[in-house]
Amino acid sequence: MDARTKTAPLAAGWRPDRCGRVALVLQGGGALGAYQAGVYQAMHEAGIEPDWVSGVSIGAINSAIIAGNAPDERLDKLKTFWERITSRTIWAYTPDGDVYRNARNATSSLFTLMMGQPGFFEPNPVSPWLTPAGARAATAYYNNGQLRETLLELVDFDRINSGAVRFSVGAVNVVSGNFIFFDNATTEIGPEHVMASGALPPALPAVQIGTDWFWDGGIVSNTPLQHLLAQDDDINSLVFQVDLFNAHGLMPRTMQDVMGRHKDIMYSSRTRQVTDMFQRLQRWKTRAYNALLKVPDADLTDEERAMRDKLATLPALTVLQLIYQQQAYEGNAKDYEFSGTSMREHWASGLLDTERTLTRKDWLQMPPPNAGILTHDIHRETEG
Repeated sequence: MDARTKTAPLAAGWRPDRCGRVALVLQGGGALGAYQAGVYQAMHEAGIEPDWVSGVSIGAINSAIIAGNAPDERLDKLKTFWERITSRTIWAYTPDGDVYRNARNATSSLFTLMMGQPGFFEPNPVSPWLTPAGARAATAYYNNGQLRETLLELVDFDRINSGAVRFSVGAVNVVSGNFIFFDNATTEIGPEHVMASGALPPALPAVQIGTDWFWDGGIVSNTPLQHLLAQDDDINSLVFQVDLFNAHGLMPRTMQDVMGRHKDIMYSSRTRQVTDMFQRLQRWKTRAYNALLKVPDADLTDEERAMRDKLATLPALTVLQLIYQQQAYEGNAKDYEFSGTSMREHWASGLLDTERTLTRKDWLQMPPPNAGILTHDIHRETEG
């Protein structure tokens, strides 16, 4: 698609009929996260603002910037963040052609490995392999102190904790291995919760919260959708799920291809698995409700009557899945290739994909009552 398909802005606070919540769910993926910023721009320009933002890793950072700012400030803060961390000039000029772009991208990722990224992370002065056991620098190649300063500058954590927008980020406890979502519905959120969600080992150190230490949630699950579906409520939701790794790909032909496909499969969203589980649970709830209806009211306990009444209305979800489509010249280091050129391309790709999705007005509707969940993907439609 060569030109933007601008959609007419909707009324402020727009929701589909029977929809009580608009959610924005952001997967992890490092430098590819600029795609998510483009998705949000299209939503914002169409007049669609999320009630709930949930993310893992780079998705957690984007989520914090969105939830931690007023709607009219979010795009500027996202642009400030992405322009800052991609401000390093790699080549003054890149000749046209995939071979040159591939070489430029490889150079960019090498610079990241050697120097870190401005406003994000920087190498530890001494290699962890040469650092005594037990020292903080012994467990990571980089430190992310700069990210804390950036978050404090660009995110209003008081606004996040006000609950104006539901906010949740995923991380994993280093000692127990348990996956957890830090949610402003139950937890006072600070920069450390966002940093913990993006602390991917062995690049970045674990982040301490209370007496526990946490790593990037993506090493257990890169699919924040599961937290939303785990809510025991009856709220119908329109979900924009933004994934940065594509489970579908070509058979590898080189070792670099192997490394790239391995990363794609490992970190890709398990959306179908999660939504299928949700559908199965909905079917069993419906069967339980129908069974309870056959029992005389007088024969039911108070708990059983309450369960019957709760099962009478099950939540419905429409999921608009947006998946970044890798370019031919991008290698297996695409998630830590932070050049400004690539950032702008990723952002533009997210913007265009979302604008195309929003032209499908039929996709913005809720499923029929008790129908469960519908999933739409603009790229699958094109392939089909």
